[in-house]
Amino acid sequence: MEWKADWGLRSRMVLTMFLLFALYIAFVGALWWTNSFVFLPLMGVFVLAQFLFSDKLALYSMGASEVTEEEYPELHATISRLSQQADLPKPTVAVADSRVPNAFAAGRSQTNATVCVTTGLLQTLDRDELEGVIAHELAHVKNRDVMVMTIASFLSTVAFMIVRMGFWFGGGRERQGGGGIIVAIVASLLVWIISFFLIRALSRYREFAADRGGALITGKPSALASALLSIDGRMDRVPDDDLREQSEMNAFFIVPLKSDFIGKLFSTHPATETRVERLRELEREMETR
Repeated sequence: MEWKADWGLRSRMVLTMFLLFALYIAFVGALWWTNSFVFLPLMGVFVLAQFLFSDKLALYSMGASEVTEEEYPELHATISRLSQQADLPKPTVAVADSRVPNAFAAGRSQTNATVCVTTGLLQTLDRDELEGVIAHELAHVKNRDVMVMTIASFLSTVAFMIVRMGFWFGGGRERQGGGGIIVAIVASLLVWIISFFLIRALSRYREFAADRGGALITGKPSALASALLSIDGRMDRVPDDDLREQSEMNAFFIVPLKSDFIGKLFSTHPATETRVERLRELEREMETR
């Protein structure tokens, strides 16, 4: 495998983290200035939990669990082989009992990563397509963008929580400190909006990078392209209740859950057709070498 660092992705991750750090400092300053520092310990606990247990939280939100080699021998064998090809430690293997055909990677480092697939994915794809999807998730781990996305999504989540808590508890402080609560709510709302767009700008590029990386790991861009089309086509047959239950993990899935026009406009992923076309271009490049 000829793996080259994606400096476009790295520069975007550095820029995103710098902007989020600046936004975080401004956010803390706004809360302190408005005497809303009661939220700061909550933020500290949330940061620590996100960093240490992001993979466990992701599995819990999906209803997924770690599986042994005895339970899923072929899945373990595939992930072990592709991890060696990607020069990565073998990640923890997890499976979610879900009809939604999807997969994601979680974890704070290359040595502390988890790759999770759904039972719907295992039933939908053939062997080559499944290898393409798993290689895509391993590319996320190798690129270290999983940790960046976890940290980025933290700030957005905390800001949104404070907006909701401010509306719930702000009404009783109309006479004393009500203005400070309103300022804190407005600051939190602005932080949520800005981080929302920063996450989506990074997420779309990281999917292209992982597509390319996954294709390089397997040497079969067409297999990943076929998998993306299979997953995208199968989504229409998944019940709406199943899709809603997993919507919080949308940014981490290989293919986003179906949405309306507005949802597609602000999607965390580029269009499947665009990704497939880039993979086909990559395959043509590899054939001419």
